[in-house]
Amino acid sequence: MSEAPHRYTAAMADEIELRWQQRWDEEGTFHADNPVGALRGAAESLEQAASAEVREKMYIMDMFPYPSGSGLHVGHPLGYIATDVVARHQRMLGRNVLYTMGYDAFGLPAEQYAVQTGTHPRTTTEANVANMRRQLHRLGLSHDARRSLATTDPEFVKWTQWIFLRVFDSWYDPDAPNADGITGRARPIAELREGLGAGTIDPFALADRQGLELPEAWQGRDAAEVPAASEAEIAQLADSFRLAYISETPVNWCPGLGTVLANEEVTAEGRSERGNFPVFTRRLRQWNMRITAYGDRLIDDLDRVDWPESIRAMQRNWIGRSHGAEITFPVSGLSDGSDAAFDVFTTRADTLFGATFCVLSPEHSLLADASALPEAWPEGTKEAWTGGAASPREAVTAYQARAASLDEDERTAEGREKTGVFTGLVATNPMDGRALPVFTADYVLTGYGTGAIMAVPAEDERDFAFADRFDLPVIRTVRPPEDFEGGAWTGEGEKINSASADLDLNGLDKDEAKTRATAHAEEKGFGRARTTYRLRDWLFSRQRYWGEPFPIVYDPADPETPIPVPDSMLPVDLPEVADFSPKTFDPLDADTEPQTPLSRASDWVDVELDLGDGPKIYRRETNTMPQWAGSSWYHLRYIDPTEDEVLVRPENEKYWLGTREDGGVGGVDLYVGGVEHAVLHLLYARFWHKVLFDRGDVSSQEPFHRLFNQGYIQAFAYTDARGVHVPAEDVVEEADGTFTYQGEPVAQEYGKMGKSLKNAVAPDDMYEEYGADTLRVYEMSMGPLDLSRPWETRAVVGSQRFLQRLWRLVVDEETGRLTVTDEPADLPTTQAVHRTIDGVGRDMERMQFNTAIAKLIELVNHLTKQLTATGTVPREAVEPLVLMVAPLAPHLAEELWVRLGHTGGVSRIPYPVAEPELLKAEQVTCVVQVKGKVRHRLEVDPEISAEDLEAAVMAEPRVQELLEGQTLRKVIVRAPKIVNLVV
Repeated sequence: MSEAPHRYTAAMADEIELRWQQRWDEEGTFHADNPVGALRGAAESLEQAASAEVREKMYIMDMFPYPSGSGLHVGHPLGYIATDVVARHQRMLGRNVLYTMGYDAFGLPAEQYAVQTGTHPRTTTEANVANMRRQLHRLGLSHDARRSLATTDPEFVKWTQWIFLRVFDSWYDPDAPNADGITGRARPIAELREGLGAGTIDPFALADRQGLELPEAWQGRDAAEVPAASEAEIAQLADSFRLAYISETPVNWCPGLGTVLANEEVTAEGRSERGNFPVFTRRLRQWNMRITAYGDRLIDDLDRVDWPESIRAMQRNWIGRSHGAEITFPVSGLSDGSDAAFDVFTTRADTLFGATFCVLSPEHSLLADASALPEAWPEGTKEAWTGGAASPREAVTAYQARAASLDEDERTAEGREKTGVFTGLVATNPMDGRALPVFTADYVLTGYGTGAIMAVPAEDERDFAFADRFDLPVIRTVRPPEDFEGGAWTGEGEKINSASADLDLNGLDKDEAKTRATAHAEEKGFGRARTTYRLRDWLFSRQRYWGEPFPIVYDPADPETPIPVPDSMLPVDLPEVADFSPKTFDPLDADTEPQTPLSRASDWVDVELDLGDGPKIYRRETNTMPQWAGSSWYHLRYIDPTEDEVLVRPENEKYWLGTREDGGVGGVDLYVGGVEHAVLHLLYARFWHKVLFDRGDVSSQEPFHRLFNQGYIQAFAYTDARGVHVPAEDVVEEADGTFTYQGEPVAQEYGKMGKSLKNAVAPDDMYEEYGADTLRVYEMSMGPLDLSRPWETRAVVGSQRFLQRLWRLVVDEETGRLTVTDEPADLPTTQAVHRTIDGVGRDMERMQFNTAIAKLIELVNHLTKQLTATGTVPREAVEPLVLMVAPLAPHLAEELWVRLGHTGGVSRIPYPVAEPELLKAEQVTCVVQVKGKVRHRLEVDPEISAEDLEAAVMAEPRVQELLEGQTLRKVIVRAPKIVNLVV
């Protein structure tokens, strides 16, 4: 028997989908209008736009993808389909919807491919973008194509570089109120120079509050000297406060990738997240961004956005705000007899009485010059403290070399035996004057706190292990419980052994003791209250080719001072190079420097520019920006993708992102993406956005108002005897339930779909076999959007059958004629339709698409029974159904809408609205219980009140018969279903 000629098949779906996609493109169906500018819509002028009634908007975004050479698999579109469903639904509710897609196109994969093949990264990237754009377009996503972008576009790079210069031109004033009324904001660096020159800003106090180190030339001086300083000296002083700055700091150097990595890009095993190459600690001159200045605002404003609490908790923990005190410990024993000191941050200043030694990180500045250490061991030095070395200089140097070979996780691993050596230096406990030996140990890290600790072994397990290993004293300052068996007591208890001539904390609880100890330290001048953060400044340099060049040059006469390129010279384009490979070096050789690909482009590096002093030869910055740069602000470029004069027009930014009527902090209305970006991308984007807010470039205080994390699509993967993954599509399931690949047994496992597990399914295959609408409906019906779900190709046919049943409600598969009648629907059908409208509408608002689809299937089944019985279905039932399906299966809905006799598409047709009267059940059954047993039933209105129900029950003749001769003591009413008579 031949197939029905008008049946909805994959071939028909392909023809329908391609035709409607072309029509959408030609008609600009999904264009979103800006209030002003090139995309302003129908308004003829700015005046008209300003006075016109502004349509309610909805800004929806996906976390944009990296354009991989392997393209998309069916796991990638899960979030994209969901946002498209929301966008289409919102348009049908009458809103102006901004919805598009960009590509995070800089990155290491294209550069590594270039190193291997010689293919320019731009060539590879543009081909990958084109392929991914094709795949997404074929899915029917309702993107405004005019707003699409790639971070590698010259116009985008220009404004990325402009924002960098904006950050570079800023310093953080903790006392200046911002436009939101919160104290603390970024200000132009010129205002800092002016304040320093006028003597109205004390740089020493400012640096102390922010934990910054002033230039060496200014150390030991005071604020009174600043106004009389030269312009060059004041400029140098101001530079140390910039939000974008250069410093020589310990970094994660990855020779295999030829670049520095942020801590977050290094695995727990001390290898690169991408490529699995070994990573080493190395001191390099790098660009940083002072994100730590925004630590409080980044934490506090989390309470003002609509994000999952788990994500907010992750950001709070990452920022790691701690309130405590910074204590200065004087040091003696330096070889030249000079005075020195180091600072320690502690959240428990009250435990100073229990400090019995101090520990510096191997990278601490006091230990940078071994010749400054004693030539011989001080008298009384224990053998265990020396590491077998003849002198402190020898011991510390050898220990530093060993520590450099370990990664952070190895150094801080729980249970690892503590190692360290005595430095020969002695610190003075400022609380009571006791002498404390100073050690260096690798469990103390430079990147956290001050790189130095006061060790209180009685109240800290790591300190206790170190004290036990090196036979150091233990002084308890917190009374442990009576059944305490020894070791470090980290719990609560009253203070003991905590008194000096000036301060007595004994008998106090922890909080009161901390307050008094901190106040005493401030009064005596050896400490100050301080808030610190686990968050480190953002390492912003990469030693690679395929990234945004820094808009920075250097004067050969002053190679240490960065000079910003004027806005008129942006963008700074990448040079053409023949060799994309990084030149690596021995990571333990301190005399060698990494050579970046850009540094070899001599014609580009040395450039003649006129920066106001006439043409001169300058040297360009040869690092590039990290991939995070473009993803930190692309939400702004979507708003004004053609704008070339300003970052974003104020009217457009305020319309799409401005402060919400509910008092929120503004931002994108819905941002959807994976939980893997919960910290870094979101933290960096928030930081850049807040700097732009402080500088008046945007009116919104947060980039993303509502955040939604979709789950993953998972699939079976298979490993051979070597533990290597094999292509899942080529695995054969044997009759006994085992699995083989090329005749050899393999083990089945379950994991996230992707290239690494070789279990990816391409959406192109699904388009060909089922059509895009079927794929969309299947992915949205698999389960709650925020949970991971298993992929099962064989189950996709269920969604196809649902759409085929929907098709048959409108189109006769044999003749192609309509099966729709204009006769009114019966009451049960009308009620079913309106209950579905109500339920689906609520599910759509909550992004519960799986339950919405279940309700639509139920309605289709109801109407299918009517079609089977009568040969027709009522138009007044089918048309609302088609409109409800439209966000989920838009191509099919468009086709059916036209076949139903309409000339326009469904994209802007108002979404159906349920009639409240039709949502009620006609009657519900109320049971009447006497002595706990059901003795009577009656039909009542489902919305009947308790009082009316009691009256109705008591009026029933049968109830009067049941009560005859008995005393009614109580009536318990549970309207509308139960009335219990107590007799």
